[in-house]
Amino acid sequence: MENSRIIGGRLALVLIVAAGAAGCASDKVKQEGPEAGAPRTHVDSRDPWEEWNRGVQSFNDGLDDYFMKPVAKGYQWATPKFVDKGVTNFFSNVDDVSVIANDLLQFKLLQTGQDLGRFLVNSTIGMAGFIDVADKLDLPKHYEDFDQTLATWGVPSGPYLVLPVIGPGSPRGVVGFAGDTAANPINYITPASIPWGAGAGRFVDVRADMLSATKIADEASVDRYEFIRNAYFQQRNYLIHDGNPPLGEDFGGGEGVEMEFELQGIEDRANEAIEKEKAKPVSP
Repeated sequence: MENSRIIGGRLALVLIVAAGAAGCASDKVKQEGPEAGAPRTHVDSRDPWEEWNRGVQSFNDGLDDYFMKPVAKGYQWATPKFVDKGVTNFFSNVDDVSVIANDLLQFKLLQTGQDLGRFLVNSTIGMAGFIDVADKLDLPKHYEDFDQTLATWGVPSGPYLVLPVIGPGSPRGVVGFAGDTAANPINYITPASIPWGAGAGRFVDVRADMLSATKIADEASVDRYEFIRNAYFQQRNYLIHDGNPPLGEDFGGGEGVEMEFELQGIEDRANEAIEKEKAKPVSP
């Protein structure tokens, strides 16, 4: 149960930095780090495609500022809190199909039973997952994906890779994303407009849930790109090791310990901001 809380917190952090990439366009000059063409004093061996990645992150930032953030704000304004929560729960329940499959592929048999029970309870008593009944029955949410499965099989992640719209990742993560997409039962519903519409709705829902916390990544580091990269690798490491990564793991070019404390403090503020936003009364 405790590991699930830890991993959930790490996911909150990575969603902040990946879904929003945080910050207004006017703030980006001071956040982008080294100027274009300037020599870099430190090259991260995990990021040989840094020039490409920075360009794509800049594109994603602009897309978020001028499209996703306004759409998410409109969704949040128009959607009652209980409906918003229900939509989030529904997509989380759909995700449990992939979680169960990856439980089996990683030979986590006890967790497979827990997640199968969670899915059955929420799909029936929880009205297709809109109500998270399983959490009240001590069936916690787990986070397993095909990228983690490949990691447990010994497949290396490969270099850091930022993709348009999708955000931070790696070559292994791209394969993992494809596998999880194939495991999503919604994607087999016809006509094709239903899966596409569901995917767009989920993306907006996630972005709206992160609105209250997106400014935190801007406060995290002078070079936001490096912070997001390090946060991504640390989050994946936590997931792969079920919240208990090896001690002394290096997350950022020799800055592993400092990065851990920095992320923990930012994560705590992120979770506090999210909880405060959820506690606000619903506007009439």
